[in-house]
Amino acid sequence: MKRKRNVESLKNPDFKRVYSSGRSRADRSIVMYVLENGLDRNRIGITVSKKVGNSVVRSRVKRIIKEAYRLRQTSFVPGWDIVVIARGSSVDKKSTDMEKSLMKLAANLKIIRSGDEE
Repeated sequence: MKRKRNVESLKNPDFKRVYSSGRSRADRSIVMYVLENGLDRNRIGITVSKKVGNSVVRSRVKRIIKEAYRLRQTSFVPGWDIVVIARGSSVDKKSTDMEKSLMKLAANLKIIRSGDEE
């Protein structure tokens, strides 16, 4: 039996659309692009360059980012496509640091429900 997914992923054409038409913010560890999607839910895509490390390291970084989003997804305003790009410095980040970084960028992009900013 298939397990229900908590987080919906973006497909390749969606990534291109978000990159070309979306707004972005960045800090030392991640870059975040967002674009309204007209749906009643958010979709997220996570990319980690090969410059960040080997496949084990890249997968770990993706899992940390995905978990940080999952824990705080109720704080996000629905209806957005979100692309998160991990930078090289994200390798050394703990999950709590990644969560703070994600929330800070989301607040800057105004996709956080009021009262949930940290």
